[in-house]
Amino acid sequence: MVSVQQGYKQFIQKLTLIKNKIAPQKTKDTPGSKVLLKYIFKELLYYFVICFLFLFVIFFANQILLIGEQLLSKRAPFKDVFLIMVYSIPALIAQTTPFATLVGFLMCLGRMMSDNEILVIRASGFGFRYILVPVLLLGFIISLASFFINDYLMPLSRIKYNKLFLDITRSNPTIVLEPNSVKMIGNTTVVIGDVDNDVVSDIILFNPEGNGEETIIVAKESQLKDSKDAGVLLQLNMSEPVMFTKKRSPNNYDVMSSEKILMNIFDTVFSSSTGSSPSEMTSSDLKKSIKELIEVSGKDDYQVNQWNMEYYKKFSIPFASLFFSILAFSVAFLFGKNNGLTMGLFVGIIICVLYWAMQINGQMLVVYNQMNAFWCIWIPNILVGGVGVILGLFLLKK
Repeated sequence: MVSVQQGYKQFIQKLTLIKNKIAPQKTKDTPGSKVLLKYIFKELLYYFVICFLFLFVIFFANQILLIGEQLLSKRAPFKDVFLIMVYSIPALIAQTTPFATLVGFLMCLGRMMSDNEILVIRASGFGFRYILVPVLLLGFIISLASFFINDYLMPLSRIKYNKLFLDITRSNPTIVLEPNSVKMIGNTTVVIGDVDNDVVSDIILFNPEGNGEETIIVAKESQLKDSKDAGVLLQLNMSEPVMFTKKRSPNNYDVMSSEKILMNIFDTVFSSSTGSSPSEMTSSDLKKSIKELIEVSGKDDYQVNQWNMEYYKKFSIPFASLFFSILAFSVAFLFGKNNGLTMGLFVGIIICVLYWAMQINGQMLVVYNQMNAFWCIWIPNILVGGVGVILGLFLLKK
């Protein structure tokens, strides 16, 4: 007669044999492990593509189609408007990719969690570390692809975009000045009244000169004229203008009036057709330009900090996908047990909005407060990655 202890040992041995048959210890060379890696990778990629297309359509409709509609309403040629929209796509892809990575990964992993697929995977002998491999791998691949688009295709498309936009503006100057609007043209704030063909009524220009001084020009009627001078986009022929020059004292003005003023609006106000703008450079070219700018005597610290900001953005925005993949891995498994798909969508959107707000505020701190460009641009990624690592360490201990 078999004792209870011997029966218990036999029962444990049978369970061990069954477990080894169903889910043997997985190694990198085990076919089952490769199938599982491919499955997780394929699911992550599928949800990323779906979210990318969804966000791309939203941004495309809100940004590019509006630009196209405005240009077409000004009688710009359809071919040129179509090319403008095409040249805008790389910037839109770079903007969409990190957010699509976060939302897509959260939805995918959350669904796998709520459908108990993660439970089955873990019961088969695989830990969270094994699942982390395809998450980080795909996040890194997406970051590299986004960096290529952001660092090479986007500057190239920006140069072509600016050149074509200037050509369209030269042929139709009213595109620059929209009726009953306030626009920034370079550093000048322009308040525009009615626009009838090439005639602009009630225009006011606020041009800060620095050191607390400002020039204000008011004209009842101005005519837009095409210019053939090199570097001049168009001319503003102002009738009976009055110019106020405000000194440091708020009550101290110099006033000057004349019958006419012919004001040139230069190409460089809108863009740099020579490719010397940070948005028109690759990261390596921009780094060289910053170094040359620093070496120039009497360097402009403000401009150096601005260009450093653009340089760091070329890395921080694409590689945000990698940081978001770390965060998505942790958040989905910790909070996605119930309704993981829905949770991933809503939590992902909330995090995207917060990240976007931090990114915009960081750029504003650089522009207006002259704070360190590196920290202002990279802090959103550092916070996202830091939270993801902390939650991930807690998760991996399970």
